[in-house]
Amino acid sequence: MNLQQEQTEALRALIDRPRQHIVIVSHTNPDGDAIGSSLTWATILRRQGHVVTCIVPNKYPYFLDWMTGIDEVIIYRTDEEGRAARAIAEADQIHCLDFNTLSRLENLSETLASNTTAERVLIDHHLSPGPEFDLELSFPDSSSTCFIVYSLIEALWDTQAITKEMAELLYVGIMTDTGNFAYSFLTPELFRAVATLIERGIRIPEIHNSVYNSYTEGRARLFGYVIHRKMKTLEKGKAAYMSLLEDEMRRYRFQQGDSEGFVNYPLTIKKVKMSAMFLAHHKFIRVSLRSRADVDVNLFARKYFNGGGHKNAAGGKSFVSMEETIEHYIRSVREFAEEGHL
Repeated sequence: MNLQQEQTEALRALIDRPRQHIVIVSHTNPDGDAIGSSLTWATILRRQGHVVTCIVPNKYPYFLDWMTGIDEVIIYRTDEEGRAARAIAEADQIHCLDFNTLSRLENLSETLASNTTAERVLIDHHLSPGPEFDLELSFPDSSSTCFIVYSLIEALWDTQAITKEMAELLYVGIMTDTGNFAYSFLTPELFRAVATLIERGIRIPEIHNSVYNSYTEGRARLFGYVIHRKMKTLEKGKAAYMSLLEDEMRRYRFQQGDSEGFVNYPLTIKKVKMSAMFLAHHKFIRVSLRSRADVDVNLFARKYFNGGGHKNAAGGKSFVSMEETIEHYIRSVREFAEEGHL
């Protein structure tokens, strides 16, 4: 990741202003990287004297409940008191973390659009950022937004500004977005950052257990059901897919975050190079895509599901039935393979 001085100086000019009202927003279905980067960035901005509000479109996974400061995050979907709308209306700056376009915010994007004077700052690592930002700090070659936030703190204030609590938040985002250091962009700089976080006193086994070993019994049984009954392969075993309907999720008392990681499991099979997970929601089907090696699911998502993401991790949506979605996926995989991409 190549952080340019002109970018950090432009950011410094914004946050050096006296007492700004700053809103930090992250994407729908916020994950460890979204929450970890938002809470860390909020902490450092409050230290500069700013009034900071963190907002997410919907609930974060329950296994992140332990993270320091998470109780201050406003969940837009259940915000009956209107705190999010008031904070956005009063905002001098809106910092957008871990997403590349306002459409990732669903209904929250309309409320953000109502404030036409706040400066919008993007801090993100996804490909192809949208045009709606006044300052872009976009680094698709970064493993996570948490690593970008770490690098910004290092450039603006030095790593001595990172407390143990902040280090825990940053490590959660780095750990989850790299799949426990199994994905791309595992650079020497990233591991040097992790070493610094360890020096702050974080306990990696405890963080790992808090995130990955805190699921419900229902989630464990749901995972067994999905793998045994719903996983299918095609293209001579090179691609796989799984699906869950709403009644299937209710059967196992599904909670937000319970399907986290399901899409990765078929990639543990030697021949499988691409995996898809189709999760039914009330108005659409959420499509999660993962791959390994040179199979580009960002390309696949953009071409077939009006989505995008990273080369080995992407997503999109489908607005037809589950049966039609799966049929479309099967046809698309066949075409993708015929074009030499699989």
